[in-house]
Amino acid sequence: MLLRAIARWRGHPLVRLCLQFISYVGVGLAALVVHYGLLVALVEFGRVDPVAAAVAGYIAGGVVSYTLNRRHTYASDRPHAEATWRFAVVAAIGLGLTWILMAVLTRWAGLAYLPAQFATTGLVVFWNFTGNRLWTFAERTRAVSVAPDAAVDL
Repeated sequence: MLLRAIARWRGHPLVRLCLQFISYVGVGLAALVVHYGLLVALVEFGRVDPVAAAVAGYIAGGVVSYTLNRRHTYASDRPHAEATWRFAVVAAIGLGLTWILMAVLTRWAGLAYLPAQFATTGLVVFWNFTGNRLWTFAERTRAVSVAPDAAVDL
């Protein structure tokens, strides 16, 4: 009975959105491991500035995110030539947000780099999900044209 109720609600737009966001978060965890792994390695072992390391981690995580989200979260059929530049635009805005937030939190607010990155990630994730859902991997609409000489009876 519970499974039937779940199956019935699965088609509801809000439920589909929640399931898509859960998938996005799962993919995000994989990208996060790459992002934070590179961030910590660069700061702790490479003595790289935390802001630059956060940006490098963001880019590496972005590659993982694109690949997995295209296939699993959004199941997009948009051609790579179109989806990659759109993803890059959304990611570039997210990168700018990451840079600004990390700079504010570490340099001006004096927060340690990991808590600053956690807060930054928490904010930027909503931008990335929304941008990719509504634009990067959105279903392509096909224009419907009507012949100029076609008459429409009302």
